[in-house]
Amino acid sequence: MAPGLARAEMKEGRSHAEEARDIEELLAAGNHREALARCARVYAAPIGRLCMAFTGSQADSEELVQETLLAAYDAFPTYRAEGSVRAFLFGIARRICGRFSETQARQKARLRLVHDTSSGRADAGELALEKERASRAREALAKLKPSEREALVLRYDAGLSFREVAQACGIDEAAARKRVSRALGKMRAEIGEE
Repeated sequence: MAPGLARAEMKEGRSHAEEARDIEELLAAGNHREALARCARVYAAPIGRLCMAFTGSQADSEELVQETLLAAYDAFPTYRAEGSVRAFLFGIARRICGRFSETQARQKARLRLVHDTSSGRADAGELALEKERASRAREALAKLKPSEREALVLRYDAGLSFREVAQACGIDEAAARKRVSRALGKMRAEIGEE
């Protein structure tokens, strides 16, 4: 086996807990640049999935990941290690995605005024059905309170534990569980039997 390949496999074999400890040590030592590089390597993909769940756009999610990492870099001097690095980063991403979603919603509302006169017809077939389901799910998600939507997306799309959801949202674990439960109930009621 090539030496470079062996090193790459060793890095891949490291657990997220080990990576998080390394990042916390770098932050404690004030080495913010290296901590940012490690955060990007370890957490960019999961943050990207979270941003994608919020925005529905690959291009927007990539920009929001970069914005999240830059905001994290700016916040590193104030990081107190009260929760996990992962929850810290997802909390920043949640806020950035929330602001982005609000801005997009305002822009879409304005555009809807212009485009309401032209009604688009759905194509027949499975693609149209999938688009309809996705649209209904997005609409149901959009009807949730922002706090419930964030908790639901953090829990099921980002895969955070209830404890990490609580840390990312700045609430206790019981409140995080309640928010997710309420959000699921509202989504089921809104979407119906699916």
